[in-house]
Amino acid sequence: MKILFDLDGTITAQETLPVIAQHFRVEDKITELTQQTVQGNVPFIESFIRRVNILGNLPVSEISNLLVKVPLYPKLYAFIQQHKDDCIVVTGNLSCWCKGLEEKLQCKTYCSEAEVVDDRVVKLKTILRKEQIVDLYKAQGEQVVFVGDGNNDLEAMRHADISIATGLTHNPARSLYAICDYIIFNEQALCRQLNQLL
Repeated sequence: MKILFDLDGTITAQETLPVIAQHFRVEDKITELTQQTVQGNVPFIESFIRRVNILGNLPVSEISNLLVKVPLYPKLYAFIQQHKDDCIVVTGNLSCWCKGLEEKLQCKTYCSEAEVVDDRVVKLKTILRKEQIVDLYKAQGEQVVFVGDGNNDLEAMRHADISIATGLTHNPARSLYAICDYIIFNEQALCRQLNQLL
């Protein structure tokens, strides 16, 4: 069994793009766009391109260092540490921004990719489709659990054998309610459920 986790608001106790935006004082542009995206009012790919255009001129190394400081849910972090070989992070966020977080989590991570020149994002190369990672592991014969909270997790949840919508940081996107197997609003309950599935 493999457990695939969304990153923002699922493992992290805050959405990371607003943290970046606040640090660099561009939060007005980012916060509303992030909220609209999480709720499914703006398509993820369109929103992500717009957000990268706003944040791409910012220093990649500074963003990576900033995201390492974003608080993680401690019980969930401990669960991932105990099951590193079975836990996988699947995020639409850029790998160059998540480098420090990835090292902290110490498990396999799939991200969107960008071309970086002189510590700046100059071009988006690929935008991760989470359902493709679900399909990758299913093709290897794994039973796949997907844990997430946003509208951009919908297709991955549809493809997964078991899907868990979380409401740890904010309520799960409404679109997830009809298709998920579990809806969990408490970190301890989530870890208990994951241990039962293993």
